Amino acid sequence: MTRFAFDIHATDGRARTGEIRMERGTIRTPAFMPVGTAATVKGMKPEAVRATGADIILGNTYHLMLRPGAERVARLGGLHRFMNWSRPILTDSGGYQVMSLSDLRKITEEGVTFASHLDGSRHLLTPERSMEIQRLLDSDIVMAFDECPKVDQGRDAIARSMEMSMRWARRSRNAFDSGGEHAGRAALFGIQQGGLDEELRRASAEALAEVGFDGYAIGGLAVGEGQEAMFATLDFAPAQLPADRPRYLMGVGKPDDLVGAVERGVDMFDCVLPTRSGRNGQAFTWSGPLNLRNARHAEDLGPVDDRCHCPTCGTYSRAYLHHLIKSGEMLGAMLLTEHNLSFYQQLMQAMRAAIAEKRFAAFVLQFRSDYFARG
Repeated sequence: MTRFAFDIHATDGRARTGEIRMERGTIRTPAFMPVGTAATVKGMKPEAVRATGADIILGNTYHLMLRPGAERVARLGGLHRFMNWSRPILTDSGGYQVMSLSDLRKITEEGVTFASHLDGSRHLLTPERSMEIQRLLDSDIVMAFDECPKVDQGRDAIARSMEMSMRWARRSRNAFDSGGEHAGRAALFGIQQGGLDEELRRASAEALAEVGFDGYAIGGLAVGEGQEAMFATLDFAPAQLPADRPRYLMGVGKPDDLVGAVERGVDMFDCVLPTRSGRNGQAFTWSGPLNLRNARHAEDLGPVDDRCHCPTCGTYSRAYLHHLIKSGEMLGAMLLTEHNLSFYQQLMQAMRAAIAEKRFAAFVLQFRSDYFARG
């Protein structure tokens, strides 16, 4: 059995394509991970998620620890059995969700004490407890516990936060390694922090490399800084991380974000955008986003995207989807979610092929020309 191996098959500029091999399956990179926050990718059966081309999904430590509870999931056979997903699952550490609870939390060196958004109950989340929860869930890729600061906090505050996250990273490593059988089949990723500052990012990367991880995430982006600032940070951040390990940009993003990040050397992504947008009547296409609520689609018998080969585009018209969305029918959200997740996987596959064939720069130019054609 292969616990964890990452092979880079081809490069084109800074873009890379390859594979992560694990006991529960192979993950083709660049990879997009649909988000299954509460043990479900909203609006999709697990077999339908797999049919879109997804090799791995993401689960959420914070939400699952609160409901149904990590200990309960463990008693029921682990997260894979619980939600009927047999392939790899990455679980985030809970740090990002705790950041969003700024009015309900207290951060100390020990960890974060916070009030549940469900019932107000108090919880302490530490690096050790985060590792324990992810072990109970039987996660395949475990994320180190970190603090995700807001980019407008100022350099000194971001530096202090980063330094504490690096101490938490070492504690996460120690707790993960003491996890017995689970540590023998799972992988642990560290998370680079440092806001938009190149020197802080470098210091974070060096601290993580000293500890040693199977992969490295770029955290603290997609938190309101805007695409221009994010890309400026990605111009240096991925290259600061070990070249022989996967690089994971957390919480990103729009299709054009993914293309720009792959262009800068990123291998893995997750984002709620394709599922959330599907529930709100927005479809992503090769010609840019499409609002199916718009009246101009009311009598359009064409597919959402004539270049897409998903079941939604092969079966249903824009007119029908417009009707479902305007009527508030759940089928509309389900069909658009299926389309969006399929489109994201088709985009990843197209990028993998372009990198392998050494034509990625031309692919990027054509993608941007098509995607922004509507202005």
